Amino acid sequence: MDDNSSPLADYMNAVGLLNRREIEARVLAPLLEALSAEFDRERVWEITRKVIQEIAHQQGAQLATSVDANDLEHFAATQETWKKDSAIQTEVLELTRKKFSFNVFRCRYAEMYQHLGVPELGKMLSCDRDFAFIEGFNPNIQLLRTQIIMEGADICDFRFEVRPSKKPRG
Repeated sequence: MDDNSSPLADYMNAVGLLNRREIEARVLAPLLEALSAEFDRERVWEITRKVIQEIAHQQGAQLATSVDANDLEHFAATQETWKKDSAIQTEVLELTRKKFSFNVFRCRYAEMYQHLGVPELGKMLSCDRDFAFIEGFNPNIQLLRTQIIMEGADICDFRFEVRPSKKPRG
């Protein structure tokens, strides 16, 4: 019997994030529509947002444990996952130990959600999770983003910066 002690393949990433988000949107859109017809729409969406952000936070923490260090340079190296299948086209402006800045100038996620007729769901499933994800990866890295293609901007402006560790109260 062959003893294969290597970790199991990550089949979720083999699919590609763009395809995963489309599958999620095709399931969630009719589900949210049905739930919103029965219950308060704002409350249904609020709960959904919260759950998605909790998942993103957990995924960020999982990523942190899978890389050598949860610093900005290691985080930047993982960005290829988001680019798979030409999902986003980016221009890196700065990458140092303290700052990682880039612009997204084409976002196939936004195009896909627009094509499906659910741009508001796209913002929730993709854009809004970025802040929780980085918080889970490293709470000392802050994301500042002032515009997104999903809401009609020409670019998404991602600005990550390492902040000093928060001192415990005492």
